[in-house]
Amino acid sequence: MVSIQLVIAFMLKLKQIKEKNLEIILFVKSEREYRMKIGDIVTFDRYQWRILAKEENRLLLLTENIIDQRPYHQQKGDVTWENSEMRAYLNDTFYHSFTPENQAKILTTEITTPGNPWYDVTGGAKTYDRIFLLSLEEAVCHYFGDSSKNLMQKSPKQRYWFQKKDPNNEKRRAFYDDYIWWWLRTPGRNLQRAIYIHGDGNIGIQGNGTYRYSSQTIHPLTRDNSGGVRPALWLEVDA
Repeated sequence: MVSIQLVIAFMLKLKQIKEKNLEIILFVKSEREYRMKIGDIVTFDRYQWRILAKEENRLLLLTENIIDQRPYHQQKGDVTWENSEMRAYLNDTFYHSFTPENQAKILTTEITTPGNPWYDVTGGAKTYDRIFLLSLEEAVCHYFGDSSKNLMQKSPKQRYWFQKKDPNNEKRRAFYDDYIWWWLRTPGRNLQRAIYIHGDGNIGIQGNGTYRYSSQTIHPLTRDNSGGVRPALWLEVDA
């Protein structure tokens, strides 16, 4: 018969092994998260995401590609990000398409949407969102290089943003098969338009219509001309 002392010794050894393995697993996980840097592409749920910012215990992620086409809003009239169908969709249907485990990792964040500085159009009220679109300032000044001089130094006669020599244009390009323009949350020249990113990475600062946009740029597969969607979110990571 096996002695009680041997059984106890075996159990203690097994406990030590499990604890050591757990330490190794936690170390590897924390090291991997520590090594992640801005610009890296990571997989979260079923999408590839680009790390735009890294703070203590959280990462700002943006889908690497356009993942969908949608109107910014579903009816005529003035609209800001706060009341848009896009915001409602992202924070309800899209959010709930993640697994429950991954939903728990998506942080609710205070979102401020500055107005359109070229057309003096308000960005609307502050919101609290899990999923959101980038703002004009985020796309121009922070996360794809700094093109703020193009934003701030508008010439008196300039109505549209065409800065073909901007080296940051390439960084803002994204694709949905062959479809290549995507929404920002900031309003365009009025509250019936929202700013977008051109296919070449320039800023459509005057905006496209939020409802039934009339562009002839139709996706060859979906036969839809709605704007592309690149969701952003703050993801909680272990300390």
